[in-house]
Amino acid sequence: MSLYTPQRSRNLFTEEQEKPFKISRSKIQDFLNCPRCFYLDRRCGTGQPGSLPFTLNTAVDTLLKKEFDIYRAKGESHPLMIKHGINAIPFAHADLDAWRQNFKGVQYLHEGSNFLVSGAVDDLWVTPARELIVVDYKATSTSKEITLDEEYRQSYKNQMEVYQWLLRQKGFKVSNTGYFVYCNGDTSKEGFEGRLEFSISVIPYTGNDSWVEPTLFQIRTCLEEPICPGPKESCDFCNYRAAVRKHLQDQE
Repeated sequence: MSLYTPQRSRNLFTEEQEKPFKISRSKIQDFLNCPRCFYLDRRCGTGQPGSLPFTLNTAVDTLLKKEFDIYRAKGESHPLMIKHGINAIPFAHADLDAWRQNFKGVQYLHEGSNFLVSGAVDDLWVTPARELIVVDYKATSTSKEITLDEEYRQSYKNQMEVYQWLLRQKGFKVSNTGYFVYCNGDTSKEGFEGRLEFSISVIPYTGNDSWVEPTLFQIRTCLEEPICPGPKESCDFCNYRAAVRKHLQDQE
């Protein structure tokens, strides 16, 4: 299975760009990670190599959605919500299925940048005051306590804040507090026996989406530049390209 994405000639930003240009939540994160790699992808058509699909994580997501949908249909709180003292029920909306789908998601045309911003949510809960709560499902397997303190989990926080921003632009009242429903695979059992058991944590996070709109303008400025941004010191891809270039130059 090849993880390399061939050179693209479609869905590229151009200097004459007039139609709204689609920017997903993941592409916003790509820009935050490295403007150079983002530019090469969205302007030049050369993206980073892909990653293998996390099919077990997808299975957990699917089963959680089915489970919460049972309580959504009944208009009742899920036991996890009751256990953690969250006064809410799963949110029912005619567009929820579309909001959950990759390549669709919650969409909003940000006129200032002319970007069609999108992001696919895992779930939404709603309080008695009709305030939406953004919920994100995560799956892992670790013996360590699960927190949001790991550096790479900053992208999870950014992800939730983009969702909160999108829903606010759509006119919804949205709580600053969202929740990560974290499923942790238990490897302490004596054997597998065709079953993987999970412990589930519900971790609150207070988001601040004030960075989202300024970042959209920064992305627009980046894409309008005729020259690719310089490499980012902390970017593994930039460092890899630089190392390969040096080896090839040394052999000449």
